[in-house]
Amino acid sequence: MRILHHLPICPFSRKVRLVLTEKRLPFELRLERPWDRKAEYLDLNPAGTVPTLIEDNGLVIADSWAICEYLDEAYPDLPLLGRTLAERVEVRRLAAWFDGKFDQEVTRNLLGEKHLKRLAGRGQPEAGALRAGYANLRHHLEYIGWLAETRKWLAGASISLADFAAAAHLSVLDFTGDVDWSATPSVREWYARMKSRPSFRAILADRMPGFTPPAHYADLDF
Repeated sequence: MRILHHLPICPFSRKVRLVLTEKRLPFELRLERPWDRKAEYLDLNPAGTVPTLIEDNGLVIADSWAICEYLDEAYPDLPLLGRTLAERVEVRRLAAWFDGKFDQEVTRNLLGEKHLKRLAGRGQPEAGALRAGYANLRHHLEYIGWLAETRKWLAGASISLADFAAAAHLSVLDFTGDVDWSATPSVREWYARMKSRPSFRAILADRMPGFTPPAHYADLDF
């Protein structure tokens, strides 16, 4: 059985879980708290980050992008990186946007400051980071809204890794009650389609001690 080392409220872990489930690849989850810096985990992934995938044949793959690209090449029946060169460019651009720019400007400032700091015992959140996170979130939601209004899926006509990257980040922020869905109806409609997919069921069932998600979190109709 392939094993995925993950943290439930890590968007990169969630993205890989969604991709594995979409491709109907069975896997076992292993909880990993990256701030613990366990020696045995660092042997697998010297960066100490999550997720890390261990394939049935013993192949170890660290980094969510490397994992997702490997999965799309190894199991191509459901391509999530696009079919044409133009599609693949746009999927990669948007996946990098969400895992890079969105993560740096929003996820780290909200999830990181408000919750991961507490879990790791690293002190109180910085007010400036929280203000920046909420302000940046509004701008990013406007951009996602434009994509959702002008395309069937975020990167084009087909669902792709771009959708799963965006949904993974928004799902952890929704879990902590930080998304005002009423401000961007087009984003809410797109996200409702995403979380209605069977691959989202395990994500919506996630719970962690000390966290109480809002009532709509697991409601497919909000």
